[in-house]
Amino acid sequence: AEPWRSAEVTGSTVAGDGGRAVGGRLKLEGEMSDTAADLSEGNKLASVSMEAEPSMLVDIPDALSEREKVKFTVHTKTTLPSFKKSDFSVIRQHEDFVWLHDALVENEDYAGIIIPPAPAKPDFDVAREKMQKLGEGEGSMTKEEFNKMKQELEAEYLAVFKKTVSIHEVFLQRLAVHTVLGKDHNFHVFLEYDQDLSVRRKNTKEMFGGFLKSVMKTADEVLVSGAKDGDEFFEHEKTFLVEYGIKIKDSATKAEKMTRSHKNVSDDYLHLSSSCYELAIDNKAPLNNYYMKLCELFEKLRKVEGRVSSDEDLKLTELLKYYMRDIQAAKDLLYRRARTLVDYENANKALDKARMKGKDVKQVELQHQLSGQKFEKLSDSARQELTAFRGRRVEAFRKNLIEMTELELKHARNNVQMLQNCLAALSN
Repeated sequence: AEPWRSAEVTGSTVAGDGGRAVGGRLKLEGEMSDTAADLSEGNKLASVSMEAEPSMLVDIPDALSEREKVKFTVHTKTTLPSFKKSDFSVIRQHEDFVWLHDALVENEDYAGIIIPPAPAKPDFDVAREKMQKLGEGEGSMTKEEFNKMKQELEAEYLAVFKKTVSIHEVFLQRLAVHTVLGKDHNFHVFLEYDQDLSVRRKNTKEMFGGFLKSVMKTADEVLVSGAKDGDEFFEHEKTFLVEYGIKIKDSATKAEKMTRSHKNVSDDYLHLSSSCYELAIDNKAPLNNYYMKLCELFEKLRKVEGRVSSDEDLKLTELLKYYMRDIQAAKDLLYRRARTLVDYENANKALDKARMKGKDVKQVELQHQLSGQKFEKLSDSARQELTAFRGRRVEAFRKNLIEMTELELKHARNNVQMLQNCLAALSN
């Protein structure tokens, strides 16, 4: 049996640590038992909307994880007249999200907009590999050790699954609240079309073409970066994003190490619990009672430490990684503006030459006018986007840090209470 064969989220969310209770659970089929999963608002990445009453609400209440893919149930509730219904749901896969992102990026009408970063591809390989090794080593473990290790890996799988659902949901919510992207035709098709979008993966030729395009873009960025920009706002934003991106990347690396340290402590508690259990069944009374109490304590501490690791991973590490991608999206916007500026300057030079030669002046003047209008329009949009990016970023970090602090205080209190209870039991 494949314990990871499928995982199903039913209901919108579960009462979470710091989140609102809405009911639902993550169901694992196969060897895994039914396990309550915390998919509450308090356990998702922050997606901040500046709109008091948004005209469109999008969420992912259900998801089905199979060996090779994840099927997301995308639910939409809207008051917009462009949709046929006000409340509807569709099934989408990760490739559909990538298609939608690429379609937005390739649309020149959105050149002055920060396109939300595409969600990362679901990756359950590590959890599956560990589960497979656990199955192979079952004969060399006691039943107690095997069950505890199995519970640990189930929790790890669920944490990855929750994170996967969250980053896909945030992508859609960013689009839904955007005044322009929220009206995009492809986005509406993605939300409303109730059949399979039949989006295929890119073949080798297309992937190689995308790689060449990326290399050409990098080379072009070097060329346009030398262009002088008289606008202090965009010069400041460019410098800020470079410096801020470096610090966010460094913070993400350190947060990942911290999360891993908590996970290691949880693993250590597992070994201590198993050792105490072995001592309890090998020793005669009254010491076995003491060992059993310690076994129970370490098992409870393991679960709490595992939750601490999971909460920090989602609330801090994943948030930092998300903004690494979002910062790159903002840099891409600045690149598109710089490219438009260079095109406008080239149009100026072409106009000067045409006037000197007295040839094709009207045609070149028209091209010059169009280039100027495109640059001004893109600059105005980019200014608004970068300003909104600043406010959205601050709100997202504030929300996540407050929620993470509340969760850690709760876990710390639980630890203290469990230690006090254990000491009281041992003294009696």
